[in-house]
Amino acid sequence: MKKTTLALVPFMAAGLGVLAPFDSARAQRGAAPGGPPPAAREAAPIDLTGYWVSIVNEDWRWRMVTPPPGDYASVPLNDAGREAAGGWDLEADAGNGNACRPFGVGGIMRVPGRVHITWPDADTLQIDTDAGSQTRLLYFAPGASPAGEPTWQGRSTAAWERVGGGRGQASGGTLKVVTTGMKMGYLRWNGVPYSENAVITEYFDRHGAFDQEWFTVTTIVEDPTYLNQPFVTSTHFRREPDGAKWDPTPCRTEPPTVGTR
Repeated sequence: MKKTTLALVPFMAAGLGVLAPFDSARAQRGAAPGGPPPAAREAAPIDLTGYWVSIVNEDWRWRMVTPPPGDYASVPLNDAGREAAGGWDLEADAGNGNACRPFGVGGIMRVPGRVHITWPDADTLQIDTDAGSQTRLLYFAPGASPAGEPTWQGRSTAAWERVGGGRGQASGGTLKVVTTGMKMGYLRWNGVPYSENAVITEYFDRHGAFDQEWFTVTTIVEDPTYLNQPFVTSTHFRREPDGAKWDPTPCRTEPPTVGTR
């Protein structure tokens, strides 16, 4: 698993070179010459709204169960990261108000469950998760992401980007999200940490396969405090017809499963 995960880093580095702001899509959707561009909802090259369920087709042992302490395989932790992970205490987290650490922005898209994506206004995209009952707000308008104390989901700025080949080409564009200002959280349920200094960049792409609608989110966690290099994952979601299976639950981590290593 380690080789597979780290191999995504050069792939992403190559892919980022073909991205550009999605100005042409805005122009095609009715922006008057010399006037302000249309709102993000109007300019969207892909539709991410609706209910989606995560499909766990990789990293089962780290996503479907709580791995035992010390299982950090494929995460490029530095010495400080290993020390912090070694101090993980599940009962202490539950008792001191930090039960949502595994459900923070650095790990929430890897948690099995469902997401509901909506537009609360024309320049803000909202992602609700049933796992941990989290809400993410992705702000397209410059300066709209509010400052303040760190939160589990941090402050996210979003932009549509055009893809000139490769990833996302079939759908015509991709959503880029950059998040800072988050509380310290976990990349995995067994205390693998990311710090408040992390920068989390995500790319959301729509695609179709097997007569179904999917989106993939590629997440890049850069953290000078706890990581030696970026930690990159790709997570897949399949569209559901409605919210019949939507089942919000509180932040809860099951005890480690013995024998998963």
